[in-house]
Amino acid sequence: MTEVVLHIYDVTNSGSEKTNNTILQINRFFKDGIGLGGIFHSAIQVYGDDEWSYGFCEQGTGVFSCPSSKNPMYTYREKIVLGRTECTIFMVNQILRELSREWPGHSYDLLSKNCNHFCDVLCDVLGVPKLPGWVNRFAHAGDTALEVAGNTAMRIKQAKTELVSASKVAYRFFSNVTSNVTNGSNGSQQRPGTLTNSDNGNLRLQGSWFKGLLNTAKPSSSTDIDNKDDDAIPNQQKKQSRDSAPLHHSAFG
Repeated sequence: MTEVVLHIYDVTNSGSEKTNNTILQINRFFKDGIGLGGIFHSAIQVYGDDEWSYGFCEQGTGVFSCPSSKNPMYTYREKIVLGRTECTIFMVNQILRELSREWPGHSYDLLSKNCNHFCDVLCDVLGVPKLPGWVNRFAHAGDTALEVAGNTAMRIKQAKTELVSASKVAYRFFSNVTSNVTNGSNGSQQRPGTLTNSDNGNLRLQGSWFKGLLNTAKPSSSTDIDNKDDDAIPNQQKKQSRDSAPLHHSAFG
């Protein structure tokens, strides 16, 4: 068994002294001040004096090593002993070879696949605890924000599509009703494009569906239900009087 050590750096490789100083101030406030997190680079040391990490490159693997706590691209902050692994040095070398194939440099992403994600995966394979949450919290928060924004945009797009479809159905329904009423009142014969008696059932079904669609946006209250009950008797009486009266031609057959 051997120790697995996490090395943490402040990310100060922007090429701008002003930006680097800003990052240091952010890390001091959000990590040292309130313990929330910051902008950090991490690497794992296991067997030997080198640390292993992951970064961007256009070709080949993004996995690389350098002397522990001596990465020249960043400002060293601290180390944390994560635990002890039962993997042998031979097993660790094999694990690193496999990860080198699985983590090409061109797939690096600042928010969803960075050095901290790589170290989490390596720690998991080594059987030791993952990185403390504050190390990669800013990246997790940014990735979650992008995912939420993407899902929200997708829902809005879907809602617009459904609204357009419902509007088209409503337009066709009312257009057909108007056309058929006009034909019925004029006593004209059936013409191409007008409704037949067999179409009336479909129209009633479409009308009921569209009415139900509109009613879903307005839940019925208890007062509405009571009013419907009060109207039931007069409506039934009207229905009986209609049934006893002689039938007349109408737009609905």
